[in-house]
Amino acid sequence: MSSIQASQIQTIISHYSAQVDAQLEAILPAATGPAESLFAAMRYSVFNGGKRLRPALCFAAADAVATTDINTAKVAAALEMIHAYSLIHDDLPAMDDDDLRRGKPTCHIQFDEATAILAGDGLQSLAFQQLCELSELSPTIVLELVSTLSRLGGCSGMVAGQAIDLAATGSRVDLDALKVMHAHKTGALIEASVLMGALATGQASPEQLAALKDFARAIGLAFQIQDDILDVESSTEQLGKQQGSDVTNLKSTYTSILGLESARSEAAALYDQSMQSLEGFGEKADSLRAIAAFIVKRNH
Repeated sequence: MSSIQASQIQTIISHYSAQVDAQLEAILPAATGPAESLFAAMRYSVFNGGKRLRPALCFAAADAVATTDINTAKVAAALEMIHAYSLIHDDLPAMDDDDLRRGKPTCHIQFDEATAILAGDGLQSLAFQQLCELSELSPTIVLELVSTLSRLGGCSGMVAGQAIDLAATGSRVDLDALKVMHAHKTGALIEASVLMGALATGQASPEQLAALKDFARAIGLAFQIQDDILDVESSTEQLGKQQGSDVTNLKSTYTSILGLESARSEAAALYDQSMQSLEGFGEKADSLRAIAAFIVKRNH
């Protein structure tokens, strides 16, 4: 476990969340005018009680390499908008058909399907607009940030993972196939969050980026395994979404393939692997260590 106590982890995440929320408030259009419903749906989906883990990882990675500044907050906001758009689309009837997200009606239930699709589209494009307007960073760094998010958030990463997931629904896949799916669907955006935080400092060395990539890939899979465990063990009220939805949707999971105890062991091994990746950063990576501990210990 991290040298930072568990009681401090939420303080760290809350500190980072306050910064990204202020940035999101400034970026997102007000719910007024002819497109009021669209803007209201975008804001509803972003400000509906998410844990802000991806922005927190972005900030913590910047701290591990150098320090955070306004550019970190802007990059973190872009990441959270991509995450929010992915959840909107994931919940649609054409995909997972979920009615509940974070204890509240999903976007297409609160508004309607067409508005939800457009809200996701709007958040995705606004995220890239945000990156393109990082005028304080060099054009080379901005291009690298855009390229990283395009690759890991798009058809080479998260979007491909969603397609693999949909294709596999209703059939049993083996462990290797499951790892590939979740390395894309869940892990890719976590990897982007860590790498982009480091890149935004303008000071990350190739060796640091390689170590952070290893950290992110390990903790990204651990995140998904813990999600699968919680889908078995937690209640709908704790999760903020329908408990047992993976079973209902006939999806293969780490718990269905490995069993509960082996899934726990796999998550613990990945956590240990992620910690080894951070050894070269010393105390500067303590926030990353704390967030990783939260990921594998959380109950929702």
